[in-house]
Amino acid sequence: MIRSELVQLIAKDNPELSAKEIERIVSIFFDEISDRLAQGGRVELRGFGAFSTRARDARVGRNPRTGDTVAVDAKRVPYFKPGKEMRLRLNM
Repeated sequence: MIRSELVQLIAKDNPELSAKEIERIVSIFFDEISDRLAQGGRVELRGFGAFSTRARDARVGRNPRTGDTVAVDAKRVPYFKPGKEMRLRLNM
């Protein structure tokens, strides 16, 4: 599902809201998750899962085109852990 499909589903279930309002709600939702993760926080949606970040150490990688070694800096990457209800639903 892409963002526009999500907006359309919400619009279908909530005809009293305009498309602009729904787009704003969806944007705020995703922006808040991103902001919290950028601050090093965690976002938990009960029954769905938890978003967090994980640290990746610096390492030496390879350029797949040339085979040359490349230094890859340490970084934080997003991580999602599905909740129990999500895992059960996926494995029905």
